[in-house]
Amino acid sequence: MPKFLVQGSYGPGGAQAILKEGASARRAAVEKAVTSLGGTLEAFYFAFGDVDLYVIMELPNTTAAIAASLVTNASGTVSAKTTMLIMPEEVDAAAKMDIGYRPPRSD
Repeated sequence: MPKFLVQGSYGPGGAQAILKEGASARRAAVEKAVTSLGGTLEAFYFAFGDVDLYVIMELPNTTAAIAASLVTNASGTVSAKTTMLIMPEEVDAAAKMDIGYRPPRSD
């Protein structure tokens, strides 16, 4: 299953909800959502700085990741950026593929 990194930044409403419900409740809610998509929550961390939240999850496919991103960003309480994570072995396999590309020449 593909893995995804989500970086989230809470707006005022999201921060107020954390104060009211607690951080553990937020992790539980995210885990429930990931599980409902057929995935698993691998890591969930809060942080200081521009990014308030880091999540690593395994999902069955990119469609599930898009669904999670749409629902999260539509909430208005958090702005999330999702990145697909790639294993070194996948990069090795891609590097060995011959795709017949020729770069443009400047001469």
